[in-house]
Amino acid sequence: MMVSDKISSEQAINLEEKYGAHNYHPLPVVLNKGKGVYVWDVDGKRYYDFLSAYSAVNQGHCHPKITEALQNQASILTLTSRAFYNDVLGKYEEYVTSYFGFDKVLPMNTGAEAVETAIKLCRKYAYEKKGIEENKAEIIVCENNFHGRTTTIISFSNDSDARENFGPFTAGFIKIEYNNLEVLENTLKSSSNIAGFLVEPIQGEAGVYVPSEGYLLKAKALCEKYNVLFIADEVQTGIARTGQLLAVDHENVKPDILILGKALSGGVYPVSAVFANNEIMNVIKPGQHGSTFGGNPLACAVAIAALEVVKDEELAENAEKLGNLFRSELQKIIDTNNLIQSVRGKGLLNAIVINDTEDSSTAWDICLKLRDNGLLAKPTHGNIIRFAPPLVMNVEELLDCVSIIKKTIEEF
Repeated sequence: MMVSDKISSEQAINLEEKYGAHNYHPLPVVLNKGKGVYVWDVDGKRYYDFLSAYSAVNQGHCHPKITEALQNQASILTLTSRAFYNDVLGKYEEYVTSYFGFDKVLPMNTGAEAVETAIKLCRKYAYEKKGIEENKAEIIVCENNFHGRTTTIISFSNDSDARENFGPFTAGFIKIEYNNLEVLENTLKSSSNIAGFLVEPIQGEAGVYVPSEGYLLKAKALCEKYNVLFIADEVQTGIARTGQLLAVDHENVKPDILILGKALSGGVYPVSAVFANNEIMNVIKPGQHGSTFGGNPLACAVAIAALEVVKDEELAENAEKLGNLFRSELQKIIDTNNLIQSVRGKGLLNAIVINDTEDSSTAWDICLKLRDNGLLAKPTHGNIIRFAPPLVMNVEELLDCVSIIKKTIEEF
């Protein structure tokens, strides 16, 4: 069978079931085309994409400027490894450091890789600059976090599915309650070995949990008070998703270490990055960290184009406007239907809480009905449905989606 051969939905699902590891539970729809805010299944049915590949496709599916950059660079040079210089990496590094306001960037591929890189960077800085005794450094993380699925990262996860039978786990992390400044300060002053505070500005996988206003700003101030690095994981919340370029921008917070991925490439190619200023980043020396694919010419060309689209098409501003409209329209549905408890979010990262228990199938069943009605979304944490369409959506399309959601909820 060739990749270009047409197959049915049943065939595609059966092939994955037979030959692929069962580490995902996809919604039963088989997609083979995407453009802008839409995706099509193998039978030609069109859907609104309300997940955006977990916010990787902020610029819309197959954006012509990004795919053109991919095609042009792919025909010239794709990979050299970092054993040699290439003529695109330096341009990319200059562009992105200026774009996000940092001295240096360390290019990687996936979000989890970038989080691991930030952890290593934080620890090395703690030993070499802060004077913490080697192998004693601790990093504060938040309960119900999601930073990836590597062994180190799941060591500080609350998700039993992510952790069970994967130990032994990595030490050096302290879990505290999210959105609790008192607990954060008590933890910071409890030990001189604390090197950093790793936090999602909005906990996406936990159900789009938005912290109290001022939490991030005050948390950053506490980190400064106790000489601890503030590390922002913006893999999902960054690149205009929440109505600002970064979610921390809502509170004018400048992280000591910034982690980006997903939409850094517009979903076209795996690209992630860790940003820091010279004082922090310069602790990394040759041979101490790297990646064969990190910073390859193809990734760099794609990422530059993806970020240009964000700026040129004012996607942050559009996300802010449409997000306010979306939550307002969803609240009207909530006011007349007790199936939904609440809607929450920032920009176009939103979620609704279904009035049922976490172990119920209601949210999943609603997503199946949404699919039937032409909109694709996915539950998280049982009774929560995340809504995160591409940021290139317009008002007319958004209101059409609201009508689909309203119709689906009323059918329940």
